[in-house]
Amino acid sequence: MATYRYVVADVFTDVPLHGNQLAVFTDAREIPDERLQLLAREMNLSETVFVYPGGDDAHVRIRIFTPFVELQFAGHPVLGSAFVLAGPLQLEEIHIATGAGVIPVRLEREESRIVFGWMQQPYPSVEPVPDEAALLQALHLNSSELPVELYDNGVRFAYVGLGDARRLAELEPDLQALRRFEFGVDCFAGSGASWKTRMFAPAFGVAEDPATGSAAGPLAVHLVRHRAVERGAEIRIAQGAEIARPSTLHARADDSRVEVGGSAVLVARGEFRL
Repeated sequence: MATYRYVVADVFTDVPLHGNQLAVFTDAREIPDERLQLLAREMNLSETVFVYPGGDDAHVRIRIFTPFVELQFAGHPVLGSAFVLAGPLQLEEIHIATGAGVIPVRLEREESRIVFGWMQQPYPSVEPVPDEAALLQALHLNSSELPVELYDNGVRFAYVGLGDARRLAELEPDLQALRRFEFGVDCFAGSGASWKTRMFAPAFGVAEDPATGSAAGPLAVHLVRHRAVERGAEIRIAQGAEIARPSTLHARADDSRVEVGGSAVLVARGEFRL
């Protein structure tokens, strides 16, 4: 019988039982590949991480799974893994290898406790959204405040702007219709330094995500590109209230660099015996 140990963290929050849940299997070397997806489905969280030794350019390597698919990159798994792993390693900056490259995470501490982290994400590519009309129809919207575009930083998101936060909170998309789009859909509203988002990804097995770090970076790029915020300005993003998991993300971008930051708290430990 094999034992596989994991830690659960709530990410993009400093309040337990808020934010986006993450399971981190801290040593996955003995877990057979065919069990990784099964374990992620058993955890049934937005993402589950499996940790492996790194190499010359990274302290660790991780693989990231939703309940249904493996992802090359995702934000809250990287940040949550940094909080789980960097404490015992006593690192000020941890380099985490993902399928989209090595992600450096710079950590801030109060005494010995990690309280915040900034990750430098891959700078996303951008292209038009295929079948924009069908996407808007699935969201029950007629138009977007900014151009509807598709960004790719290792995982793909389309961005749709709404006029105000109240309208965003009331949004009730057709999740079955969204399932045909093989990317997440990030709907946003706000101005200046304060923004609100909701991210729907039924194609990934996630109806609505509490906090999407990999979408926060491209959102900052999107807002900079369309002059909704200044280059390099830090924005604060609220997400998850509609599904009772309020989260807070921070992001900043210019023409070549994008960073996403937030807090996390460790809330549970456990093990599988299989």
